[in-house]
Amino acid sequence: MSLPPTDPLPYDAVDPEDERPPSSGVIVDEARGALPFALIHGESLVATAAWAAGEAGVELVDASLGWDVVVDRGEPLVLHDPLCPMTPPEFIDACVRRAVEAGTVVVGVRPVTDTVKEVADGRIGATVDREALVAVCSPIVLPLDVLAAVVADGGLPSVDFADVVAHLRAAGHPVFLAEAPAEARRVASADDVAVLQAQTAPAY
Repeated sequence: MSLPPTDPLPYDAVDPEDERPPSSGVIVDEARGALPFALIHGESLVATAAWAAGEAGVELVDASLGWDVVVDRGEPLVLHDPLCPMTPPEFIDACVRRAVEAGTVVVGVRPVTDTVKEVADGRIGATVDREALVAVCSPIVLPLDVLAAVVADGGLPSVDFADVVAHLRAAGHPVFLAEAPAEARRVASADDVAVLQAQTAPAY
């Protein structure tokens, strides 16, 4: 996604004793195939993501009840991707706090490390400057007023997080890009899960 990254969100500077703002959350496992049910550290990705959200103080809700029900809770909404299963609870908490304090959508992003090429008329062109790109990971936090506006406008058009961010920006909602820690990276295959597990294995 061609969005300029922001400064890192100092999630490690949040005082855990500070009262957390209440928030509702949804683990978005739609259109992700069977990968959310792969195991990492002995737990499924979806269960690991749900645990992290709970540790961050997010109360998970059943989105199948309807978005109006979520809006009626009167809380910001946290969308958490199970394909970012190792996103630290502290980072999720910091994103919620920023969304509430600033009244802006907050999105976890990672720097782009792969080479990206332009394509025109079926031909590969110039290399895109990776410094101007970010990869959307997790979470996406919608303040209550943004959530209510999105629901009134018919809801989100997609469960793809990059599409969600593009839709929110096109609708004129301010979006803050929070640089997520490395362990929050998104996985796309069983091999990615194995690498992430190795990277996040506890040191003994």
